[in-house]
Amino acid sequence: MPIDLHCHTKLSDSSMGIDDLIVLAQKRGVTTLAITDRDCQAGTVRAKIIGERYGVTVIPGVEISAYDAKRDRCADILCYLSDSPDRLEGLCRRNVLARKRASQMMTIKVARKYPISPELVIKCATGSTAVFIQHIMHALLECGLTDRIYGELYDTLFSPESKENVLVHADYAAPEEVVTAIHEAGGIAVLAHPATRDSFELLEELVPCGLDGVEVWHPDATEEQQDSLLSFARANGLLTVGGTEFKGMYSRQPLSLGACATPDAAFKALLSYKSKMKKRAAAE
Repeated sequence: MPIDLHCHTKLSDSSMGIDDLIVLAQKRGVTTLAITDRDCQAGTVRAKIIGERYGVTVIPGVEISAYDAKRDRCADILCYLSDSPDRLEGLCRRNVLARKRASQMMTIKVARKYPISPELVIKCATGSTAVFIQHIMHALLECGLTDRIYGELYDTLFSPESKENVLVHADYAAPEEVVTAIHEAGGIAVLAHPATRDSFELLEELVPCGLDGVEVWHPDATEEQQDSLLSFARANGLLTVGGTEFKGMYSRQPLSLGACATPDAAFKALLSYKSKMKKRAAAE
């Protein structure tokens, strides 16, 4: 049965709430999923309780934003099964504040170009920890200025290659710092979607820093990229995971929960790795 280890909720940059996500998982036959909201762990306990009601196992997780200064681009590190999630709260709060500052500036820039108000953008972000680009696009869609979240207008405003982009990069922690913080919290650090962020060089650099795994199976990764990532993971003793990076109607492509999943063997390796970590910590 499908195991989707990369799902977002309305607490960050998805349009779907926790309850609806769990119901969708049950209807899609997804037996196990991980809630990995961006820089937010608030939904983990609620998701686990609702999951038990519907027969869906929920793995605690979080996707922590990072900034790869060497290549001047963002990167994302997934954390799974943290023993002390509270130890990540400080880092998550700093990232959320950084995102809020960047989002506010981007919203002002867009409002100067198009007849939308910051208040409408905030309304579209109701329930989220911060305003994300998807919320700005949602406001533009509400005003009839586009007919989709991702498309020509999105590329104009938020593509780094666009001369008219309004991008403001948030001041996130370095990837190495994030990996260290995850380990200090007793979690498993996995580099998210290298194909999406073009983070293949970063992947190699994070291995000596103690990176535990890499997201191999992802909607944006081609078969060739997946094969390459799988070979790299095996050669370097890394765990492998997969997921849809589900965001409801904020997803980049029509792809439902569980359509891109973690193989059973890879999931068992993730769980056994956690057990080995605990035994190692007890021995020390």
